Amino acid sequence: MKIDLLYIDDCPSWQGGLENLKSALKAEGLEAVIRLVRVPDNAEAARLKFLGSPAFCVDGVDFWPIPRERYNLNCRIYSTPQGLKGIPTVDMLREKLRSLFVNNA
Repeated sequence: MKIDLLYIDDCPSWQGGLENLKSALKAEGLEAVIRLVRVPDNAEAARLKFLGSPAFCVDGVDFWPIPRERYNLNCRIYSTPQGLKGIPTVDMLREKLRSLFVNNA
């Protein structure tokens, strides 16, 4: 299994997102190659359909897709049980991993 974590350099949250992803994978007993993908500019953001940093994708599909017409470099906000945060919770990631991988196995 491969998961891309897309991020921008100026995002203060992407490393916390990486740690939560690792924790979620471990809690679910899953192994994955996590590929860190730095998004350097708006052209690459558009090509990748980048929804903000950090973004979690499998096969180019964001875990939490949002339809957009324009893509650019920005930090992302997630709606969590604790309110708006810069990263999804471990439980949110666990739920997404289960729906993406365990149910499709």
